[in-house]
Amino acid sequence: MPCSTAQVREPDHTRGPVRPDADPASTIQRTLVLRRVDPDHRMARFYMLAVERDLFGTVRLVRCRGRIGTRGRELAEEFDTGADAAEVMEALAAAKRRRGYQDL
Repeated sequence: MPCSTAQVREPDHTRGPVRPDADPASTIQRTLVLRRVDPDHRMARFYMLAVERDLFGTVRLVRCRGRIGTRGRELAEEFDTGADAAEVMEALAAAKRRRGYQDL
């Protein structure tokens, strides 16, 4: 069956990007994405940090890292409070920035 113009929809530019941390009901409380690209050393890496709550209410700091274009590796640490997780998150981000990672 040939494609008709009635089946083609115009893109909706009125909507903005969907951000999971913008929803107050979301389990993700805070995210940070860093990347390091160095063509001379054939390096293209990402580092994502997220503070979230799991289904049981435990606060977790999730670290995801890897080469850009891959799923990467994930590591999750549990914390007593969101403030503790945010403090560790900032310390990890500062260490990565010292190594050449930049905010995305």
